[in-house]
Amino acid sequence: MANERLRGAIVESGLTLDQVAARLGVSPKTVDRWITDSKRKPYRRFQYALASMLRLEVSYLWPDERTAEEVTASSDSELVKLYPHRNVVPQDAWTKLYANATTHFDVLVYSGFWLTEDPRFHRLVREKSAAGVPVRFMLGDPSSPAVAVRGDDEGIGPSMAAKIRNSLTNYAPLFHLPGVEFRLHGTTLYNSIYRADNELLANGHVYGVGAYLAPVLHLQRVPGGELFDTYAESVERVWEGARPIESPTDYEGGAT
Repeated sequence: MANERLRGAIVESGLTLDQVAARLGVSPKTVDRWITDSKRKPYRRFQYALASMLRLEVSYLWPDERTAEEVTASSDSELVKLYPHRNVVPQDAWTKLYANATTHFDVLVYSGFWLTEDPRFHRLVREKSAAGVPVRFMLGDPSSPAVAVRGDDEGIGPSMAAKIRNSLTNYAPLFHLPGVEFRLHGTTLYNSIYRADNELLANGHVYGVGAYLAPVLHLQRVPGGELFDTYAESVERVWEGARPIESPTDYEGGAT
């Protein structure tokens, strides 16, 4: 069944699907699916943004939507643990996380250099590749403005780009493994995200502080929660806009 309230509200607003999609940062096809299939509901933040845009209540556009209190209660269960700094996270947390991956093995960082020096992690990537698990690496493009800004924010300047180049060099043996893909992005990262299926570690980026001193959230997906999906969706958006590379030196092709 279609969501006729949403369809009518958009028509009444005078906005086109393309305009609505552009304001929300999604594709027109996504907005169309929200209209034509009432079971395909937007994430809560898109519901609020769309309701605000159309000057209507969320409860009018999606009458059976859960209350904010219900969403908050579910999201409380998504937080497995909060670490005040990355350097106090157990050293084997990342390998334990990725060891359970069967459908998603994602690494979204600027450099993540420390992880490239862990032989256990390299072994895991090879094992998951052999098992047919898709492995996706998203590193910052060394020549992108975002990387330069992050280097300045951390107080290390050009060293940030150098760390990315070193990370790519360390990952050289993993290029061309079945199912392993590398892409470079030029996005502003507010978190480094390490996802394995329905669990992830989100390492915050804080102005003037290196990532190793910033907090880390360990999240799990639970029914009704929205924290996990918020981070997971950002991974997908970076992946879609990132540039595929075939070798550790492909960054010489320029920023995304």
